[in-house]
Amino acid sequence: MANAEHGGGAGGAFGAGAAGTAQARLKVTRVALWLVVAVLAVRQVAAVLSTPKADRLTDLETWVGPDGVLHVNGSLYDSTRFTGTPFGGLVLKPLTRAAEQALGWGWTFGTLLLVVALGVVAARALPTPVSRRTSLLAAPVAISLLMLSLPVRNTLHLGQTSIIPVLLVLLGCFVAREERAAGALIGLAAALQPTVLLFAPLLWFTGRRRAAVSAGITFVACTALAWAAMADDSYTYWVHHMGGAGLGGAADDLANQSLHGALLRLGVEGPLEITLFLVLGAVVAALGLRRAVRYAQDGQLLLAVAIIGCAAVAVSPTAWQHQLLWVLLAVVGRVGKRASDRYMWPVAVIIVMTLPAKMVIPNVGALHPVRDNIVLLAAVAAATVVPFLSRTSEFYRSPVPTGYAPPVPARFRRVPLLPFLRRVLTRPNLLLELLLIRVTYAVYQKVRLAATGGTISGGRSTAEAHGHQIHDIEKFLHIDIEYWANHAVVKIGWLRDFFDFYYTSFHFLVPLTVLGVLYWRRPVDYRWARASLGFTTLLGLAGFWLYPLAPPRLMPDLGIIDTVYGVQDFSQPDYGTLTALVNQYAAMPSLHFGWSLWCGLVIAIVAPKGWMKALGLLHPFFTVSAIVATGNHWVLDAVGGAAVVLAGFGLSYVFMGPRARTVVAAAENDAEPRPTPAATGRT
Repeated sequence: MANAEHGGGAGGAFGAGAAGTAQARLKVTRVALWLVVAVLAVRQVAAVLSTPKADRLTDLETWVGPDGVLHVNGSLYDSTRFTGTPFGGLVLKPLTRAAEQALGWGWTFGTLLLVVALGVVAARALPTPVSRRTSLLAAPVAISLLMLSLPVRNTLHLGQTSIIPVLLVLLGCFVAREERAAGALIGLAAALQPTVLLFAPLLWFTGRRRAAVSAGITFVACTALAWAAMADDSYTYWVHHMGGAGLGGAADDLANQSLHGALLRLGVEGPLEITLFLVLGAVVAALGLRRAVRYAQDGQLLLAVAIIGCAAVAVSPTAWQHQLLWVLLAVVGRVGKRASDRYMWPVAVIIVMTLPAKMVIPNVGALHPVRDNIVLLAAVAAATVVPFLSRTSEFYRSPVPTGYAPPVPARFRRVPLLPFLRRVLTRPNLLLELLLIRVTYAVYQKVRLAATGGTISGGRSTAEAHGHQIHDIEKFLHIDIEYWANHAVVKIGWLRDFFDFYYTSFHFLVPLTVLGVLYWRRPVDYRWARASLGFTTLLGLAGFWLYPLAPPRLMPDLGIIDTVYGVQDFSQPDYGTLTALVNQYAAMPSLHFGWSLWCGLVIAIVAPKGWMKALGLLHPFFTVSAIVATGNHWVLDAVGGAAVVLAGFGLSYVFMGPRARTVVAAAENDAEPRPTPAATGRT
């Protein structure tokens, strides 16, 4: 009995200790997330206040008068910069008593406070029940996403009121307890952004009819008040500009992510465009309202609000970037029956709302209609077709779990360092994978180009000095074969054409093919290979940043012939047409060779047949020959490329453990029934 009591006491103490540890980790995580919020807020304030006065808060220029004092002189819409409603202008009139500098500081910090309030309200509006961990971490995560989003950054930069309607709607839906007060808040939001009136039918069809009536009355009262106080401006906005259309820029501008803007960009004009806009807008509004009512009745009111907001974006004549915050709220919807698919929708929404469209969609002519309307497409999809799960679905709380490979015994005791990065057996979501690959490559391009930001002006001499260092080391090692290889290949026309073609064509084709085959045939190996390639690329970017290096073709005194890009005019400080497009001094390490070596090693490890392994290893051989023969890399660049590849595989091993494929195969072999002696005819 004493032993049992002692064991029970020890178990209780162990459980209490584990709970205390989890509580401490949760507290540390929460503090860290709030620190991220603080850093982002400081960064946004610094970005706004460091912008020249002529370029920041430009949408408030309507209010700037002589001697830097704000006042209203004439119509609000004389410059067409002010895109708000006349009621919005009436609300802003008290600012005419403030000085311009005070307005800048007050507007910036006031907007940040609104963002914090919006994030807190949205976090508390998540569908119940919510775990304590989620409730504690949701607010800083929501605020961070809002800070990073393009609409908030645009609002802070230009000086817009678009956060206020969103916050008013959330306050009306989730904070105000009395229906008339809730409706008044939503009607006030509609007076600032007219398409918010779509929330009135949502209130009506979900049983909050007093709130719906109150919203309509408040909107009419505010609009009438503005008409009485500012009749000319009201006529200009509601009649001349037809509810704000034509304010803030041309309606076909890429920043106008509405159905009206998309149709104009597609070349549809006149009565046909107006008819299509009205028909499509009515369809989107009707479908969005129907879906929003269903999800509101399902207990997902925040998702319903997001759906109506997305519909409002689509049907508005002009939906400028600062008015697109509704789309980000749709991140709360759950999509997919499998746990591995659950991240697809939120990641896609976050990427679309935080990154420029050019980083999300490749620069291919056929994809320009998608790229130019990507936020609109996300809004329309959320409002009409995305299959968000109902809370009554068996997969809402318990999606199909992800299968993991058993842990692989490592040679070293502390490997892997991150045991939670377990080997997933199933292939990842294809759309999510393609999206992440595209965004990762876009980031890689930008970092690679910015790695030697001062190269054109002052870093060229540094890159050439590093080139001389590399050349001297190669001469000491007797491997300075660049001049000989380059001129030998130039003399043989077909060989020169072959290496030029190989250099420009296979750099992306082969790695993408290897990833595609692994994804389809060997999903476990795909994740292992992808992680190794990612580490390799990160290390390569660090090399570009720390050691800008001029390739042989850009060394003026070596006499190397540039067989791919043509003759360079070394007398020009920014010679070469590619200087503005790519970082020409990103030579060390050579990722051209590094990626090819990665392909060769992966094929050699994974391929089932010897001839396949040999064929795979030919690719890095041809690549290293091409980069040297065309004058694009030094021999030591290839050595650097090999080093980062090996380091990439090593980091994958350290963080994730050994490759899981061998253990999976062993487990499958052990599971197969073995023949008995009788079956084999042996005794």
